Amino acid sequence: MATDYDSPRKTDDDLGEDSLQELQARRTDKSAGIIDEDLDAGEVAELPGADLSNEELSFKVVPKQADEFTCSSCFLVHHRSQLAKEKNGEPVCTECAA
Repeated sequence: MATDYDSPRKTDDDLGEDSLQELQARRTDKSAGIIDEDLDAGEVAELPGADLSNEELSFKVVPKQADEFTCSSCFLVHHRSQLAKEKNGEPVCTECAA
């Protein structure tokens, strides 16, 4: 992209005005609401907040490994490298110790 170095430069006030105008233009463009998504015939697009109560989730639960611990403060499982200290004999992770 070519830059015209001879053109007058904008001041901070001009930049603030352009930014406000650009934001308002973007808001107007978003309200037009064209969804650019490819759907096969018969598919229905899921909208945010849709009822997913009849959907079933499945995932594999892996038990805590030998090199992991459960933080006594946040109760999350962390790797031993995240162990900050032990408080009353219970492990505490680096995030909770901070």
